[in-house]
Amino acid sequence: MSDAAIMADNHQIVVDEVFPHTLDVVWKTLTAPGMMGRWLKMEPTGFKPTVGTRFTYQTTPAGQWDGVIHCQVLEATPNERLAYSWKGGHEGNVGYGARLDTVVTFVLSAADNGARLRLVHSGFVLPKNQTAFKNMGEGWTKVIQTIDAIAAEQG
Repeated sequence: MSDAAIMADNHQIVVDEVFPHTLDVVWKTLTAPGMMGRWLKMEPTGFKPTVGTRFTYQTTPAGQWDGVIHCQVLEATPNERLAYSWKGGHEGNVGYGARLDTVVTFVLSAADNGARLRLVHSGFVLPKNQTAFKNMGEGWTKVIQTIDAIAAEQG
């Protein structure tokens, strides 16, 4: 298969928003485990914003998948960038709970009167990950709004 054909199957979710909060406040909201659990509606187990840290989230199991999302911190630069792998699902599942091997990246930058947060969830392979791509595309938009609300509580 050519590189062009492989790339055509890979998709990403991008949400870009400017918040009226400082970079410090948004970073804390993104990386404090109790706050992460609030904005993602899944409490992380074992998370630290340190490269190499392995952690998990637990969601609703489906079919042969136990609902565990396995993550590893790939990048962590305070007030600038957080990236982690996001792997879950099972090869035997179709639709919800299909095998997923993706990366979630949060990029922070200064903006007029606040901070810009750009979320990129990349690596969706279609059609295999179509259900996750659709559901998470809608979900990440809501998550970004919740991050804003939780950050507002800190300021």
